[in-house]
Amino acid sequence: MERSEGFPPIAAADARILILGSLPGERSIAEQQYYAHPQNAFWRIMQDVFGIAGDYTARCKLLMDNGVALWDVLHSSVRPGSMDSNIRLDGARANDFISFLAQHERIERVLCNGRKAGQLFTRMVMPELSIDLPVEIMPSTSPAFAAMRYDMKLEKWRAALSAR
Repeated sequence: MERSEGFPPIAAADARILILGSLPGERSIAEQQYYAHPQNAFWRIMQDVFGIAGDYTARCKLLMDNGVALWDVLHSSVRPGSMDSNIRLDGARANDFISFLAQHERIERVLCNGRKAGQLFTRMVMPELSIDLPVEIMPSTSPAFAAMRYDMKLEKWRAALSAR
């Protein structure tokens, strides 16, 4: 089975908030864009919170302009399909957060996009870090997480992104 590989982070040096997914899904890998699935609510939420719109490049720039960095917990893993529940932990490799956080010293908190990202970050990354960052597990923006309505997801994301 083929390994899925993540993307480099989208981050300005002065980023204050780090949003983490687990690992890009098939659609995102095919398009080489974070949250490329049209039913994923991530970019819609960013538009409703920050007014972020435009093509992918413009949205990424506006995200950085708002002090938000975007990355995934995993650098690579085997995952048949796009469901987080199918990520194989044996052989999963986390991204290099020690180097990332050394280069982005203003990161003050981490928002995990969904429970799986939170579990992976807590299990695979936090024990290696020498700094104590607040980590909040956010409702997944994935279309697979239909248990929460969009307006409720937006409310929780808006509160977390505007907290100082």
